[in-house]
Amino acid sequence: MPFFVVDIALPLPLRRTFDYLPLDGETHEHYRPGQRVRVEFGRQLLTGIVLECRSETEVPHNKLKPLLERLDDEPLINEESLSLCRWLADYYHHSMGEVLEHMIPTMLRRGCDLAEADERVWIKNDYHPEPKLRGSKQQALWRLFDEEQDEWPHSELTGLGFTLAQLRSLADAGLIREQQKLPLPTVVTELQESHTLNAQQQDALKAIAAKADQFCPVLLEGVTGSGKTEVYLRLIESVLEQGKQALVLVPEIGLTPQTVRRFQARFDVPVALLHSGLNDRERLQGWRQCREGGARILIGTRSAAFTPMPDLGLIILDEEHDGSFKQQDGLRYSARDFALVRAQRAGVPVVLGSATPSLETLNNALSGKYLHVKLTQRAGGARAPGMKLHSILHQPLTAGFAQPVLNKMYEHLHNHKQVLVFINRRGFAPLLACRDCGWMAECRHCDSRLTLHHYPPHLHCHHCDFQQGIPAICPSCGSEQVEGIGQGTEKIQDELQSLFPDFPVRRVDRDTVRTKAAFDELYDDIHDGGPCILVGTQMLAKGHHFPDVTMVVILDADAGLFSSDFRGMEHSAQLICQVAGRAGRAEAPGEVWIQTLYADHPQLNLLLDSGYHALALSLLQERQLQQLPPFSHMGLLRAECEERHLAQQLLQNARAYAQQWLQSQHAGQKVSPVNLLGPFPAIMERRNGRFRFQLQFYAGERRALHRLAYVITRYLENEKTLRKVRWNLDIDPLDCL
Repeated sequence: MPFFVVDIALPLPLRRTFDYLPLDGETHEHYRPGQRVRVEFGRQLLTGIVLECRSETEVPHNKLKPLLERLDDEPLINEESLSLCRWLADYYHHSMGEVLEHMIPTMLRRGCDLAEADERVWIKNDYHPEPKLRGSKQQALWRLFDEEQDEWPHSELTGLGFTLAQLRSLADAGLIREQQKLPLPTVVTELQESHTLNAQQQDALKAIAAKADQFCPVLLEGVTGSGKTEVYLRLIESVLEQGKQALVLVPEIGLTPQTVRRFQARFDVPVALLHSGLNDRERLQGWRQCREGGARILIGTRSAAFTPMPDLGLIILDEEHDGSFKQQDGLRYSARDFALVRAQRAGVPVVLGSATPSLETLNNALSGKYLHVKLTQRAGGARAPGMKLHSILHQPLTAGFAQPVLNKMYEHLHNHKQVLVFINRRGFAPLLACRDCGWMAECRHCDSRLTLHHYPPHLHCHHCDFQQGIPAICPSCGSEQVEGIGQGTEKIQDELQSLFPDFPVRRVDRDTVRTKAAFDELYDDIHDGGPCILVGTQMLAKGHHFPDVTMVVILDADAGLFSSDFRGMEHSAQLICQVAGRAGRAEAPGEVWIQTLYADHPQLNLLLDSGYHALALSLLQERQLQQLPPFSHMGLLRAECEERHLAQQLLQNARAYAQQWLQSQHAGQKVSPVNLLGPFPAIMERRNGRFRFQLQFYAGERRALHRLAYVITRYLENEKTLRKVRWNLDIDPLDCL
């Protein structure tokens, strides 16, 4: 038998693959790219992915280990997905093994079989004897099969009160049979009719539909409430008619239930759902439903972008500007950018929808790289809410609210409408302090203050999750004058309930909405109507439809106006517009009150007077003058260590090596193709007990940036003296703090 080795990608941070000997008696024909294998690596047992077979290896033959087990006869990951993984590994300078981990669900990564997704079902036999059933339970069970439907999942039948013994008695009588089968999502039988499109929606649909059979990136820029979702639904309808599948990505788990409901109500096809709130088995089921073509629509958060779909015909990213589409640890990929590459490889359109598009996407649309489609009118005759800046400079406040704002809230509530109060700060108060000596409760692991919570009472660091009890007296001076400073959602809720005792005050943040079921219940309560006040964080800002909300109050709107992050104003404007867009989405007109200390801020006034698009154009001009993204390409090298000087030293060494390499490659050039900044401490230098430093690099050409990134990562992988330091490379970072 000719000698060969199997090239395996392992889930390790090392940017290389590993050669193993095949199993005894197996030829290279047994091994195909995309199969899973079990291997021994050091003292670990790992599941790896076959990449290829080779007749040569650089490893001495006596050092090669044999595979332990081949888990698949057929490839689990097809060539298309492998090609996408290679792009991800190259673009983000990440290990191929860790990239491949994102392509398959957790259970498959552990070595489980595909059949783990199957469920026990009971099926009515086509030919069966005349039933002779004695017990009432058996008769009732048979009626379900004979009169309602031919196939029932075991879990549903047991949920109705039937036992395994009763089911087996029908099987013994030849009436039904048992089978293991992959369940498909429930299909709604009573479908809703589509809404009538206005002229702008019709034009948008025609423009996008004209590119339906080719790769075409589309920016669907529509003001909040303009009916972008209805355009999505019409596009998907066309895709389904062609026998193809549609992938819909949303930024948050909270958006998936309402999106699924709306899609199920329009289409008589299985709609799969994938997000982090599902258990491992549910994720495997959704993955298989899409891979095998049973599910025709997939709705999910960023990780759903990796799901195989053999008949893919359309990709939609709703709220494409949202930072949730960027992974912030491990493989720091952008689901938006990955979706664009995937759509290009598949030759299908990709629609990026937003009322407040990111500057990168907007710049691509303005330069002609993307098809730019606009919706400037709200659907159904709804009017855009009026926005008002209200200065609180030198003004008395009641529970953090100006009196004119409270008066307006009272007016809307008495008109049987709902009011949304937005403050992007969880907890009761952002700070616990002593009035006598100035002591402040600080996190022992981070350079941050502990947030005061009352439900339940504790102090909480929202950066590292450290928690502790609330001291009765000041630990510094012994004073009893210890109290919360500032306002969070908890405090706002309590004080509004005192000010408006006749109306319910509902809080929506990560402390009250921890599960999908909790959000569904809250969402249904809000939609039942009736006057109420909603208090929440940015969870409320992302695409939710609240038809009875006619007033929005934005507290602490100044938080992002003076950010040290160059994206600070962009993100603040997006958040303000998204929150404001929750008002007046039905027939009743809406209004938005923004409390601010800087009512004369030029960019804030430009946003209110001329809208987000005008502000975005102004910010693009600033970015161009400063040669910041999207007019340059950026990479960020982070280092962290429990010893401050070691983290700094690693980046200093990396910078020195990078400068030396740049000089050798571009000798004689007056201007370097890549500019390096740092190393310097992160804004929050210490987080979770580790000191953090950054090295930023910018390049006018993407190729130059990636060449340097490759050089730096290879240098750091061979760095032996600073093993205690963790480092990571972030290409196109969103978080520079």
